[in-house]
Amino acid sequence: MPASEIKPAPPTPIAEKKAELGDDETWQPQWDVIVEEALPNELMSPRVAKAVKPLCPRFSAISAADKRAFWAYFFQALAGAEAGLKPTTNVRHTEPEVAVKDDVTHRMVRSEGLLQLTYMDSQRYNCDFDWDNDKQLNEHDPSKTILQPKNNLLCGVKILTNQVVDQHRPVLSRKSYWSTLQPGTVSYKVFIKQMANAPEACGASPVRTEKKSTPVLREAASTSPAQQPSPATQTAMASSH
Repeated sequence: MPASEIKPAPPTPIAEKKAELGDDETWQPQWDVIVEEALPNELMSPRVAKAVKPLCPRFSAISAADKRAFWAYFFQALAGAEAGLKPTTNVRHTEPEVAVKDDVTHRMVRSEGLLQLTYMDSQRYNCDFDWDNDKQLNEHDPSKTILQPKNNLLCGVKILTNQVVDQHRPVLSRKSYWSTLQPGTVSYKVFIKQMANAPEACGASPVRTEKKSTPVLREAASTSPAQQPSPATQTAMASSH
């Protein structure tokens, strides 16, 4: 891909806060490139404009470089809400709906890495996670395949493509893989706050738009009580204030 097609994404609020505090465990510029180079044509098509409208109202009208920057920013915001931008984040949830056994590890599911993924995703989405290698390493060892930012982000692109392209669902959906993208959850509110610095080319900030009575918010109002955020999400909440 020509360098002119790669455009850096702005920093999210949590990335800005980490910069103020001198925290090195934050989003790295090369991760924008990883995301932007991995985007399938389908996620660049005007046909997905409706699916991303609440987050990027002008998606169908902006340049290819701006579309890639939007997606890079989107995954940065998602990583901020999911893992506080820390690649080695590892959480075992206790909620009944997610406290299940991982088909690959045969242990209770853990959500790991920037996008809080699982080893089962290697089977579901053909992600490059190697449990046979990783089970011999320390829980937070950055060399674990599931914790390596590139592997984690590439898997996230595949999961989102499945949701938006294959299942024809919007990015913000109560059936999304990530609770942070499910309107009505506590972590969804954290994600929306992280979208505050979305690329200007996209149009109105979703943080301002959220205050209006949009279909997304009406959907959120009809959902069940909010889920409790993970420790990583709580960190993102604190950092965004």
